[in-house]
Parts: sequence; structure tokens; C-alpha cells
Amino acid sequence: MAHRAPSGRAVAPSRRLARRVLFLFTLSLSCSYLCYSLLCCCGGPAAPRARCAPARSSAAAKKLLQKSRACGRSPAEPPGSAAPARRPREPPEPPGGSAPGPARPGSKRLPQAIVVGVKKGGTRAVLEFIRVHPDVRALGTEPHFFDRNYDRGLEWYRSLMPRTLDSQITVEKTPSYFVTKEAPRRIFNMSRDTKLIVVVRNPVTRAISDYTQTLSKKPDIPTFEGLSFRNRSLGLVDTSWNAIRIGMYAVHLQSWLQYFPLSQIHFVSGEKLITDPAGEMGKVQDFLGIRRVITDKHFYFNKTKGFPCLKKTESNSSPRCLGKSKGRTHVQIDPEVIEQLRDFYRPYNIKFYETVGQDFRWE
Repeated sequence: MAHRAPSGRAVAPSRRLARRVLFLFTLSLSCSYLCYSLLCCCGGPAAPRARCAPARSSAAAKKLLQKSRACGRSPAEPPGSAAPARRPREPPEPPGGSAPGPARPGSKRLPQAIVVGVKKGGTRAVLEFIRVHPDVRALGTEPHFFDRNYDRGLEWYRSLMPRTLDSQITVEKTPSYFVTKEAPRRIFNMSRDTKLIVVVRNPVTRAISDYTQTLSKKPDIPTFEGLSFRNRSLGLVDTSWNAIRIGMYAVHLQSWLQYFPLSQIHFVSGEKLITDPAGEMGKVQDFLGIRRVITDKHFYFNKTKGFPCLKKTESNSSPRCLGKSKGRTHVQIDPEVIEQLRDFYRPYNIKFYETVGQDFRWE
């Protein structure tokens, strides 16, 4: 039995249905592709960072790159992708939020000259006077490096020093070095070219001044006479007492001469430092190899203190005298005790004069 072929009207509805299905499928595919592209380029926090679909032309690639930069990138970067350019790191903010000031000129250097002694001889006056010189920078405090703090090392010592220019000299003062047995060797090991300044004074007057200072701090100490003698009737002086021992200059000097020639040691007269400060400081400047800047015009005599003070200068806005502890009135000592001590020191003084080639006239 023969079948009748379907008519054209019967076929048309099925074709329309197929076309609709194909259109919807194409539309959904386009929407999916569009959504995928948007998620790729502007994806949410969970979307992995990936490049958008590769462009087939350089123009398309540029457009895509601009679009991706505008959309931003998520934390993960696929292998082989170029890292985004980083912003330069801002310098850390200084404490307090203020901008750092300009670097201070000069550098900290180990001292080229040291005032090594002696206690109560006039060392503070020498330091204060020499600081007026523009070519000198001095440490104001006593570091006691070569006697008490040597184990802290040279870098610690250097860190204490003031900053100096190449044309300036660094100076420090610690009077106890002169009577410290290890100090000459330690300073020599630091620099054999170090210049040494020793301010000396009549050893009897120096001992009384030393005692007066101690008495002001410890009023209950024994009398000067009691500390000076082991047996006064026999004239036996107690050289173990520091105030007596310091004045035996010839003995202490021998330790220094084992390491330094006399040409590197300058002796300042404590007495002349009072009566002729400009003259004594002129010699100090010559010894240090600097111009004679400090002269008579820098000094005036303070009658109350019995000591010279610095006048007002261009660098100092007001006159400057030493502290209250300087120039204090000495305690009264029995003249016979003074005479006995003069007799004791006489041979040491003569030996000292002969060694340094200078008569200080203490007799």
C-alpha cells in the first residue's frame, strides 16, 4: 500500500520549531560567553585571576589590556603573566611625624690630644680655655676610658667624642690617667702620636686643695695632718694616701716615658695659669700646632674667685667662669705640717725638674 507524501503545510511547523530552538541555543551560548567574559575580566572575589580571551590582533590585545587594567585584578596571578608595576615605597615616617633634619657636619674621631693630669692642678681651666679656639672641639665630661671603662672598647670611646671637621682637633680630659699605671700603654696602643698635656702644681698646695674638696663632700673624714703622716714625730709621710701620692710627679712620669717621648708631653704650670693664663695657653696652642687665637683679650681676673675667667667673645654671649667648686678657700693647715711636706716632696720635685727640663720653683 502506497503512502502519501506529507504536504508542504505539514512540514512548515516543525521547521519553525527547529529554528526557534537553534535561536534560543545560540542566544544562551552568547549570554554564557558574555557572562564568562565579564567574570573573567571583572570577576568577584572568588574568581581566579586569568587573562581574558586572547585577541587575534594587536589592536584587540591593546583593548583587552586596557579593559583589564580598568577592571582591576584579583589576588592570584597565573604562571607566566606579567606582574603589575609597584608603587615606590614611601620612606618611613620619623618619630613624632616630623621630617628629618640636615646631617650634622664632621665625624666623631678618637682624640688627638688628651689632658692626662693632674687632679686639682688646673685641668678644667685648661680645657675650658682651649675650647674657645675654633680649631678645637673638646669633650666636656671626663670619660675615664683608660682607667675605668677600658673594657667597653674604642668604639664606645669614640661615640662619646664631639663631631669635628678635618681641620679640627679632638681633645678630652681625665686627670686620673696620669697616676694610672695602665694608661700610658693603653693610650699608646690607641695611637702612638697622641699629644699629652699635664697640668702640674706645687704638690703641697695640690694636696691641700684635694683634701678641701673631699672634706666638702665628706665632713667626717680625719684631719689633713692625720691622713698625711704615718708618724708625724718621725716625719714619716703616708704615701698610700692618694692626695700625697699624686704629687710625686717624677715617679708617675717614668711610666709615661716608657711609651712617649718628652716631645709629645707638654707641662702646664698651674701657678702661671692663674697669673698669666694667656701666656700658658699660648704655649698649649703651639704644642697642639694650632694658631695663637687665645690671647690676653680673652681673660679677666675675678677677684672673688681669685682666678682668671673668660671674657665675653663673639662665640660666648656672656663672660664665663669656672664652677663653684673651683677657687674655693682652702682649709687652714699647721705651717709645720706644710714645711714637713715640702721637705718630703723636695727630692721628687728636683728629679721632676731635671727630667722635663723646666724649673717650676715650688721650693
